[in-house]
Amino acid sequence: MRWDADAVRDDLRAYVVEHLDNPDAVLVLDETGFLIKGERSVGVQRQYSGTAGHIEN
Repeated sequence: MRWDADAVRDDLRAYVVEHLDNPDAVLVLDETGFLIKGERSVGVQRQYSGTAGHIEN
């Protein structure tokens, strides 16, 4: 099945605005939640991880 990415984006935006609409609101996306271990994993770099609560690989 083919789907329209623009339509999905518009639906998602409408959902977010409906449920999170508040002039004082702040939406924060934290992409550091996936801990990566090892020296050969792609993208390994020491950085703060919200999941771990400290600096991790």
